[in-house]
Amino acid sequence: MNLVSVHGSTTHDRIRSLCLLVGALLFLGLSGCAVNPVTGEQNFVMFGEDTELEMGRTNHPKIIAEYGRYKDEALQAYVQSVGEKLAAVSHRDDLVYRFTVLDSPVINAFALPGGYIYITRGLMAYLNSEAELAAVLGHEIGHVTARHGVRQQSAAQAANLGYTLGAILLPELRGAASQNVFNILGGALLSGYGREHELESDRLGAEYLAKAGYTPDAMIDVISVLKNQQIFAEAEAKKQGREYQGYHGLFASHPDNDTRLQQVVAEADKYVDARNGNVYREAYLQRIDGMTFGDSEEQGIRSENQFYHLPMRFALEFPQGWHINNNPDSLQAIAPEGKAFMEMGATDINRRLTPQQFIQQRLKVDDLRSGQTINSHGLEGYTGLTIHQNKPLRLGVVYLRDQAFIFFATTENSREFNEYDAEFLATINSLHGLREDEFDKARELKLRVVKVNADDSYAQWARNSRISNSPLQQLRLLNDDYPGDELQPGQLAKQVR
Repeated sequence: MNLVSVHGSTTHDRIRSLCLLVGALLFLGLSGCAVNPVTGEQNFVMFGEDTELEMGRTNHPKIIAEYGRYKDEALQAYVQSVGEKLAAVSHRDDLVYRFTVLDSPVINAFALPGGYIYITRGLMAYLNSEAELAAVLGHEIGHVTARHGVRQQSAAQAANLGYTLGAILLPELRGAASQNVFNILGGALLSGYGREHELESDRLGAEYLAKAGYTPDAMIDVISVLKNQQIFAEAEAKKQGREYQGYHGLFASHPDNDTRLQQVVAEADKYVDARNGNVYREAYLQRIDGMTFGDSEEQGIRSENQFYHLPMRFALEFPQGWHINNNPDSLQAIAPEGKAFMEMGATDINRRLTPQQFIQQRLKVDDLRSGQTINSHGLEGYTGLTIHQNKPLRLGVVYLRDQAFIFFATTENSREFNEYDAEFLATINSLHGLREDEFDKARELKLRVVKVNADDSYAQWARNSRISNSPLQQLRLLNDDYPGDELQPGQLAKQVR
């Protein structure tokens, strides 16, 4: 809900009356309306700036704990410096902004109220200039300066007469392993901002780009990059029989030739000679040279249906064609069309129990049926069947060194359980200690920026790449040559090694 005065004093008076009414109803220290820092008009909000800042301050450590801060201080400082250029020309330059690169391969960026702004290394990999990075950060600064989070949350709070903190997150992150952050941030903003708020952030981002000396056209370039990424990801998801959920904002949901978008970006021309704004392509590519691409070693590496974890020294194999989610505290695998599901986690063994006793005492499951001992790859384990939510569930525990690896597997339809149970068992039995010949497969991939030679091609690069999933198309996406453009001799381009 956005109650903005646009029709003169009569509407303004009505808003003031509504604010007084809401303030009377919500009497526990909540405010009714406040001046929008961008427009100077009255907006409906239910808490002041001090509370807004506290939201970001309180939840910033929780975001870092859940997703991790990318451990490259030079890159962190670079992103902070770019963000500060934009923040200095923003409508709320009195805030102390914090820009953080998250150690996640997911393609996303979002902001908490109060100036806490995040971009994933996954998104940075697909950007091709400092101006594009600035466009993403400027868009998120726009959400902060216009208080979109506070305004949207105020509307949700007014409707529910309760308080929940929301954030802009990639819908794919709503899985079980991300439930902690979902609980932290609530659901008010999980679906993203509305079209008007997104367009306002595009307009503000373009304005900040121009004032900071960048070309505002980078806003449209970013949308084109993410639109191509969305087309690719949707095709991959369709192959795997799952639904694709993408970037939270209109960066992905509206076309790059959207008339209103073109208009709001063009408005930035009045601030400076924006068409001659800086791009800084080479400087950006040099900064991301060597950046981790895809999964990190610390989180474990997915390679088609294989998974390798170097720090924990284990590997296993999921059924062919299943989609693997690599979450901070578990692995999830989903069969095509979502017909079956597996989850694996690990925990310390503290008492000298057999795997069967572990299931009974630690997992509190004492009704296991069809139990059988596992002795695969020299590891001790036990598995059997139980009932969970009126559906059969395959439960397995395998010991590897001083940890118990716990497997849960079930199907969407109880009648199809027997069709998948052999695959459940094969996955459980595939767990083994990481072999020396698998160490290289457990190493994380890195972006490498190189100058293209005359004999280079994406096909050649793809054959030599360790990217396991559609390497040809992913290399084109990384260099903004999707779907069919080719490398040009002399250009700087990103490889993955």
